[in-house]
Amino acid sequence: MNVKLTLFSIEEANRLAAELTPEMKRLMLAKRELDRLERRIAALTLAVSGADAENPDARDLRQLIERRTLLTRQLATGVQGIHQRGCLLKDLDRGLLDFYAVSGDRLIFLCWKLGETEIAHWHPLEGGYANRQPLNRGDLD
Repeated sequence: MNVKLTLFSIEEANRLAAELTPEMKRLMLAKRELDRLERRIAALTLAVSGADAENPDARDLRQLIERRTLLTRQLATGVQGIHQRGCLLKDLDRGLLDFYAVSGDRLIFLCWKLGETEIAHWHPLEGGYANRQPLNRGDLD
């Protein structure tokens, strides 16, 4: 994961979160599809074990594997694009983004979840979503 360290103000992070919302939604849909494909591929792999290559299930399996490859590439490209903007995609299933910021003399993450209207939480770098704390505007310099 190649992320450039960018420090964000609350306003900058809110602006970027809003800009990234459509991409986050697209990536989340692709991830859900990929998860469904993985379950189907696992089931078909068992079903076609030892089957002829022209078996309908074997053909379906090949098509699903091709689709999985395409989705995996799209997801990797999308996540890389988000990281190149200076923030971190922490959890695609929940739509979590973290933005580096400074509070006093401490480097922290501003934490945003898809669906939230603005950034209202932060957590320490070594913490995560479970360690989110309400953000007070005075917390940041």
